[in-house]
Amino acid sequence: MASSTRVRMTAAERGEEVLQAAVAAFAEAGYAATRTDEIARRAGVSQPYVIRLFGTKQQLFLAALHRVCDRIEEVFRAAGEAAEPDATPAEALHALGQGFNVFLADREMLQVFLHGFAASGEPAIGDAVRARFGKVYQLVRDLSGAGVHETRRFVATGMLLTVMSAIQVAGPDAVETPWATEILNDCIELGD
Repeated sequence: MASSTRVRMTAAERGEEVLQAAVAAFAEAGYAATRTDEIARRAGVSQPYVIRLFGTKQQLFLAALHRVCDRIEEVFRAAGEAAEPDATPAEALHALGQGFNVFLADREMLQVFLHGFAASGEPAIGDAVRARFGKVYQLVRDLSGAGVHETRRFVATGMLLTVMSAIQVAGPDAVETPWATEILNDCIELGD
């Protein structure tokens, strides 16, 4: 006789499942089009439970956005630690650029970030996106020792790669197009 023992999750574990489901749902459909009942379905919980955990859809989106930004910062910190201690700013930026391999492999992360930009007309979301984008920018400057021009170029290239990932011409299962290949090869050659 088979046992159907069910392991009960703690509220924190269940909240983590809901947050993971939210990241996936928001990455797929964006802030405006994602419904909390869809997130609840993906997480295997009720919609009122999602609201009980996070309050509102906006608060859940902000939690997903912060999760993604925390991960972006974590990837850059790890790449920065991998750089040589006496690296020049250009060498340090090149090491940080290796983090984009992680980002391109995890399209959801970049998609949620882009959806945050798109939803920035909502004051609370806009405030959070501006603060987190600024924090990522400052982290890149701090980790690399690069000046404004070099950091701006690095961030601009990163945003280009983010857009290219969103339109699926960069990253896993990319649709091959000559122009995207040309841009990606240029990024590799320049060490961006």
